[in-house]
Amino acid sequence: MSLAANIVVALIGLLHVYILVLEMFLWEKPAGRRAFGMTREQAAATKVLAGNQGLYNGFLAACSGAWQWTAWPGKSSFCCACW
Repeated sequence: MSLAANIVVALIGLLHVYILVLEMFLWEKPAGRRAFGMTREQAAATKVLAGNQGLYNGFLAACSGAWQWTAWPGKSSFCCACW
């Protein structure tokens, strides 16, 4: 895989980790509410939904990392083997 593709995949993985943190840990904090433009009441009412979305973003970040792992010669990963 080319260097440019590796960089793009790494940036996408980091973006998913950032969104995971926002949705799972900072949802009701001022930083999370500001990022998504919500009131305190909206954040409290949707906390469980946000946790689920954060978990999904965590899986996307993990698959991005698995893709990076398979970029090295001679390596394989379970995530990419399942595709």
